[in-house]
Amino acid sequence: MTDITNNIQTEATEKKNVPIAMIATSIILAAALIFIVVMYFDQKSKMVEMEAILTHEKDSLANELRMMVHAYDTMKTNNDSLQANLDKEKNRIVQLLSINASNVQLIKKYRSEITTMREIMKSYIVQIDSLNSRNKQLVAENTDIRQQMTDVQNTNVELSRVKEELGTKVEIASVIQAKDIVAALLNRKRKETSRIKLLDKLRICFTLRENPLAMAGEKEVFMRVIRPDSLLITPSSDNLFDYRGKNMIYSASRLVDYMNQDIEMCIFLDNTGDFIIGNYSVELYLENNIIGRTTFMLTTR
Repeated sequence: MTDITNNIQTEATEKKNVPIAMIATSIILAAALIFIVVMYFDQKSKMVEMEAILTHEKDSLANELRMMVHAYDTMKTNNDSLQANLDKEKNRIVQLLSINASNVQLIKKYRSEITTMREIMKSYIVQIDSLNSRNKQLVAENTDIRQQMTDVQNTNVELSRVKEELGTKVEIASVIQAKDIVAALLNRKRKETSRIKLLDKLRICFTLRENPLAMAGEKEVFMRVIRPDSLLITPSSDNLFDYRGKNMIYSASRLVDYMNQDIEMCIFLDNTGDFIIGNYSVELYLENNIIGRTTFMLTTR
């Protein structure tokens, strides 16, 4: 009887303990669920915050990259090698812009690359500034050189003009002139006459002036006798001399040894029947210059 009673009590106790265990388990499970939910929302909040930070960082990197691209666009140089390097670095930045960095590791990697590229860009800026400064210096030097060349050219032009003027003056000063020109009409007895029917020879006497600037040596003086009707008296149409590039007919000529001192001389022209009544003009030529003139008259009496 006692055993039966004990079994009954044991079964009752066990039945009483089952609900308590279930309640305890439910409480534990509920607490765990609450913890998991709290942890989930906490992690979700952290993930949202992290995503916002990553987005902000990516936008910041993208802005920096775009600013660097713009900076490279503004950097221009005439140096082909340097310009090729600038274009290469710019293309690297453009490629980075096209990559979507989605995690912290990539963002850190690109941040490091941007830092490196920024240092490279700074070095290029220094090089370009140096080149621009040098170019400005060269432009200034070239401007000075061109001005100096212009001054030299102007000086040369002025010197050429002065030289030409001096040459002209020397050429003029070196001309041997004739002075004391006297025309004499001679008869057969070598006496002077003005009557045409008695004329035998025309004599033109003169003095070649002293001129230390002239070239000494043998000189030939040409004489032209022009009639009142403007015809030239000459014994031969072959009597030609060069006067400033043109052939001119002369009436008579004479050679003389000129030694830069006054020298007297005469030129004769025979009457071959070409003389007429009236006023005549006589011209003397030496070395492309007219060195003297005179006149005379023939009459019937």
